[in-house]
Amino acid sequence: MTVEVLVVDEDRDVLEIVGTFLAREDDLEVTMEADPETALEMALSGEYAAVVSDYKMPKLDGIELCTAIREHDGTLPFLLFSAREPEDVQPEAEEAGVTGFVQKGTGTEQYDVLADRVRESV
Repeated sequence: MTVEVLVVDEDRDVLEIVGTFLAREDDLEVTMEADPETALEMALSGEYAAVVSDYKMPKLDGIELCTAIREHDGTLPFLLFSAREPEDVQPEAEEAGVTGFVQKGTGTEQYDVLADRVRESV
């Protein structure tokens, strides 16, 4: 089964890296979007099984994006992928309905964790 994943990050370089690593997984089909407002429309289209979003973005941050999605779809898995410390965003993320949090870091292990969390959430 292929899992359609929408990855959102305003930093196009980071977006490309995250998308490339996730797309290496045989069971993940990745679509990348740098504009969170466009990503909101895409997420609500029903084409995606999960959303992976950065936290800090202009216009809509990851929490606001999740809240907007939750107003229309309470079940779409939404994962934050951020450099922030989990305890810094956890209360706000839980309130917004974020499914899970993966911390960005150095190395490539974080992408394996992210892929696993996507799979677990769908």
